[in-house]
Amino acid sequence: MKRYIIFLNIFLTLGLWSCNKKNEKEVQIVKAQNILVEESISENDSLKKFIEPYKSSIEDEMNKPLSYAQTSMRKNDTPYNTAIGNMMADAVFEMANPVFMNRHKNSIDGVLLNHGGIRAGISKGVITTRTAYQVMPFENLVVVARLKGMQVKEMFEYLSRAKKAHPVSNMSVVVDDDWSLEDYSLNGNNVKDDEYYHIATSDYLVNGGDNMKFFQKADTVYQIDYKLRTLLIDYFQQNDTINPKVDDRFKKN
Repeated sequence: MKRYIIFLNIFLTLGLWSCNKKNEKEVQIVKAQNILVEESISENDSLKKFIEPYKSSIEDEMNKPLSYAQTSMRKNDTPYNTAIGNMMADAVFEMANPVFMNRHKNSIDGVLLNHGGIRAGISKGVITTRTAYQVMPFENLVVVARLKGMQVKEMFEYLSRAKKAHPVSNMSVVVDDDWSLEDYSLNGNNVKDDEYYHIATSDYLVNGGDNMKFFQKADTVYQIDYKLRTLLIDYFQQNDTINPKVDDRFKKN
């Protein structure tokens, strides 16, 4: 039988306490002992019985059907934009924009997430709550960064250099054969250097994650108290069938 060993450090305080001039207590001697814990140790039946109803309830919730995927999707299926990435970015735009409008009286101009943040694919068939946890296991929140046009251009230049299918929505990026930025637009319009734009992203990226340093130049970061994972669950519940496609939002000429 294979044994899994866990070493627990138990600190035994000896010599105990002495008093200094201020009558403060100090530890005099500390010794450590390793206690071997093996799988041969029997389960605690009373604890198991106590946990079982909660475990069963969680399993039921995780297996709850939310939607249906008409095709399987993986983040490396295609080089520039992917079906799963497009779905996630579009979901953020669709679900977060009404919240942002209601709370801050402004509209989101575009969405940028990160390729590495997609932690699992989605298989053809029933989408459950568990699917959402597998795709987005982190506790990241959706935030909205207010960027000036010059910083938005930096964002597009970053995307052209990254050579990854970072999920984007409501924007267009075109690169040439050398991966130099050839053309870009936001919300269907050209970006003006002196105007402000609202880009939805994650709290991880807005703090410079994945080297997206342009987000750190935002003059305002709006909180909408919406976890990415919760947003995905809401999106799946709202759309009984999903069938996102690869399109020309990010392309190479």
